Formats: sequence, C-alpha cells, structure tokens
Amino acid sequence: MFFSGKAAGVSRIIVFLGNPGPKYAGTRHNVGFAVADEIGKKLDLRINKLRFRALTAMCEFGGEKVLLLKPQTYMNLSGRSVAAALCYYKLPADRIIAVSDDTALPVGKLRIRTKGSSGGHKGLKSIISVLKSEDFPRVKIGVGSPGLPEYDLADWVLGSFDDRDSAVISEIIKKAVEATEAYIRDGAEAAMSRYNGGE
Repeated sequence: MFFSGKAAGVSRIIVFLGNPGPKYAGTRHNVGFAVADEIGKKLDLRINKLRFRALTAMCEFGGEKVLLLKPQTYMNLSGRSVAAALCYYKLPADRIIAVSDDTALPVGKLRIRTKGSSGGHKGLKSIISVLKSEDFPRVKIGVGSPGLPEYDLADWVLGSFDDRDSAVISEIIKKAVEATEAYIRDGAEAAMSRYNGGE
C-alpha cells in the first residue's frame, strides 16, 4: 500500500470480514463479524458508526488506539472499505489485521498469519487486490469444509453451523479476540506461538 506517515488518530485497523444483514448472521462466512461483536461485548461498546462504507468504533485494544471495522459492502468488495480507512488514517497495509473464516482449517482451529495469499477467500482477495499487497496480518478461524466435491463451497460458507459446531465456534470466537489482542500487545511471534497450536 502506498500510504505512509503518522496515523491521524489510530495506530491500527482491525477489519472483520462478513456480509451485512440478518440473512447472513450466524453463517460460517460471518465469524469475522462475530469476533467484532465479541470485542464490542468485552469492551462494552457498539460498533455502529457508519464510516468508510462500514460499521465502525474506535477503542483502546491491546494497548493501542484502534479502529474496529465491519465492512458493509458485502464480502467480495471489502477492500474498498479497508482502503478508504487506511487512506484516511494514512496507515500502511501492514497496520491492518483481517479477521476471517477459513475453510482450509478444521472447525475451531485458529491460525495467525503475518501475510500470504487469499487462499480463495473473497474478502481477503478483495483487500489484496485493492491494496496491491499481501503483506498484512490475519487471524483466521477454521469453519471446516463439506469434504464432498459435489458440494458447492459457496453454499457451505453461507450456511449455518450445526449445534455441535456452534458450541466449538462460540469458544473459538472468544479465543480469536484474545489472539488479536495478543498480536497487538505482544507482537506476531508471541501471538503465533501461543495460538497457532503446535506450529
């Protein structure tokens, strides 16, 4: 990303990937939004100010002043919201943390990465395309995959968790909040060692 200079008010942006509206609430693709809501609950704040084509809130998190960002553009256009926020605060791409679902990980598995490809995730793909950079950290939450070649992956991620997986996801969402905070407070290496499970 081409922006540089001192942030005008926040030092980092956490972008939570999902689709807006009640139709998508509780789906596998919206676990990023669920993490945002859990942070809101933990900090007793509402992420509801409409800016940058997203619902936002500013807060102290992990010892830094951050912008919480829930794009309302739909998943495949998330990059537009992220780019607008980065431009406004004059932050480089590596000052965002993207929180998303990941079908390549088993349900409930958490994975922190400092950079990388989209892995087929349309929200991450949009961010990479708009920012012209893969160099930004992610907190990825495993939602599993159907495991059947004839099963449409889009139907899978837009579907809801069954009762067993819902209980697992509820706990991993809380852990994702901790992992994101640890990444900011303690740095990438410490957070990855603690939360990536045996890597």
